[in-house]
Amino acid sequence: MGLKCGIVGLPNVGKSTLFNALTNAGAEVGNFPFCTVEDNVGVIPIADDRLHKIAELVKPEKITPTFLEVLDIAGLVKGASEGKGRGNAFLASIREVDLLLHTVRCFEDDNVMHVEGSTDAMRDIHIIEDELLLKDLETIERREARLTSQAKSGDKATKDKLEVVTKLRNFVEEGNKARNFPIDDQSLEVIREMYLLTRIPVMYVCNVPEDDIADASGNEEVTKVKEYAEKEGADVIVLSAQIEAEIAELPYEEKKLFLEDLGLQYSGMDRLIKEAYKELGLITYFTQGPKEVRAWTVRKDSKAPQAAGIIHSDFERGFIRAETAGYEDFIKAGSEAALKNVGKMRSEGKDYIVKDGDIILFRFNV
Repeated sequence: MGLKCGIVGLPNVGKSTLFNALTNAGAEVGNFPFCTVEDNVGVIPIADDRLHKIAELVKPEKITPTFLEVLDIAGLVKGASEGKGRGNAFLASIREVDLLLHTVRCFEDDNVMHVEGSTDAMRDIHIIEDELLLKDLETIERREARLTSQAKSGDKATKDKLEVVTKLRNFVEEGNKARNFPIDDQSLEVIREMYLLTRIPVMYVCNVPEDDIADASGNEEVTKVKEYAEKEGADVIVLSAQIEAEIAELPYEEKKLFLEDLGLQYSGMDRLIKEAYKELGLITYFTQGPKEVRAWTVRKDSKAPQAAGIIHSDFERGFIRAETAGYEDFIKAGSEAALKNVGKMRSEGKDYIVKDGDIILFRFNV
């Protein structure tokens, strides 16, 4: 679908280690600022037990999970909005993503230098968010100046846009993020056109030492981040990026044993991906057959033709119907033929809203 998560944070907080754990892409990891000097790009395969249970029944030639794209965005420093560090390049990269994974260092380690000289999660968060706000303010002021000039013509539509942008500037100048600005039909399109950085949803990722993985209640830095995130209406994931990178290298069965030893049911990566999916408003549907069982990502409340278009534009253009079954019904029946025999395979039209876990065969003609 082209949806992207962007990993952001100060240098040396564990962004590239987290990226490697998510994607196994082998990004360079080092104990010095700006180890990541260009953005790394990879894909996150989405672990889904349903995919494998379907495959156990169908026994296809291959199994293909769905995925999200992830960017490891080079570390930002104070003054980035003025061009310091990678400055404008960093901020331009953020505009490409749909969700920010704001990675925060919540551990002490004399062997891993901190660009600010000490560990302070809330200070680090504010450095990043202040730079994003300053860049947004610059963007808004430029748009306001252009609209002020254009409004001299007396055009009502231009004056209405100027009114929205001026209100937004006042709002952001007070330190408020653009995502919290009251939106109505009139202002939505005006604000969308500016691609503001603080409109992008954010999830905070607390990078903790191994001892705090199972229970981080004693980690004061994590507690502060959680309190802040609650006020912001954002989710928090607690994990150890280093441990997650090690887990990612293990075969499936060994991974389960490793997690049990740590007192965990799911890895931090699994929880992070699940919450990212939820934050982005995504669901999964499946296709199945002897050649392949495959998972597909689609936005929640998508209609059947839109879901078909994820596979190929011809499927959407020539959509006829969707032969659909629920996941639980498919597993209970054991096969497509058995589903039809018990009347659980439905024929749905173009107005059908795809549900999470649907197993679909699209009929089309072009």
